[in-house]
Amino acid sequence: MAIRTDKPSWLRVRLPGSPRYLRIRERAKALSLATVCQEAKCPNIGECWGSGTATFLVLGDTCTRGCRFCAVKTSRNPAALDPDEPAHLAEAVAAMELDYVVLTSVDRDDLEDGGSAQFARCVEAIHEVRPAARVEVLIPDYQGARLQVVLDARPVVLAHNLETVERLSPSVRDPRADYRRSLAVLAEARERAPHIKTKSSIMVGLGETLEEVEVAMRDLRAVGVDYLTLGQYLQPSRRHLEVVDFVRPEQFEAWAALALSLGFEDVASGPLVRSSYRAHQMFHPAEDAAAPTPSHSAETERA
Repeated sequence: MAIRTDKPSWLRVRLPGSPRYLRIRERAKALSLATVCQEAKCPNIGECWGSGTATFLVLGDTCTRGCRFCAVKTSRNPAALDPDEPAHLAEAVAAMELDYVVLTSVDRDDLEDGGSAQFARCVEAIHEVRPAARVEVLIPDYQGARLQVVLDARPVVLAHNLETVERLSPSVRDPRADYRRSLAVLAEARERAPHIKTKSSIMVGLGETLEEVEVAMRDLRAVGVDYLTLGQYLQPSRRHLEVVDFVRPEQFEAWAALALSLGFEDVASGPLVRSSYRAHQMFHPAEDAAAPTPSHSAETERA
């Protein structure tokens, strides 16, 4: 199969420059704060920051897994968690005057709880200092357990990415990740907290077929996922997986139409779409206001 190295014209973006984007950028710089938006050089940073949305990486910057598409640092023994991380994160969100916050994290297989308790503390700290801000979480699989503590922190959306089609999952993701486990995480979130929206994302351009993408979309709907994003995979460096194909915008439009016909409440589908793209627009505040407050159950985790 031929490998594509030439980027097409539709992957070009305008340089950001709205007043709110510039204000958030300056505050992030003043706080010596790095966001996923900056670290990953996201093409949508201008649009998202301009609307008061930003994505933060928690639980440190080093992952215990080594997915072949991801540029995050990896190590079997990353640094210990910072006990002050939730407070510092909340202070940054307040200082940047954000309305919608997306929290994601590295995988921490070295921790007994996968870092879920620290993740939950970060959400709760943001709620305390900026009650008006809504928090979406993009979580790891926690090896199939310890999901309840994150749900009890009351995010408005819980996301977990399928990443790719089932056939390619073993070669694209770390061996400890699993296509069926990811579906099970999303299904469990829907079962435990049906008032919290669920979300997932699929990368394309890795050699998948149109039929395989449709099957993945149907699998996500079968476990009740509400929101879907589809975007083009771009190679972070030469040591990462190469791009097999640059999918044309017309195909992304076709997938968007299919997703809505399958019952997804909303979909963002396009070459430059990433996991948290249009996150603030996908979530509907009126529904959140009517949602019940989840109970803080004692020990309800499943191994």
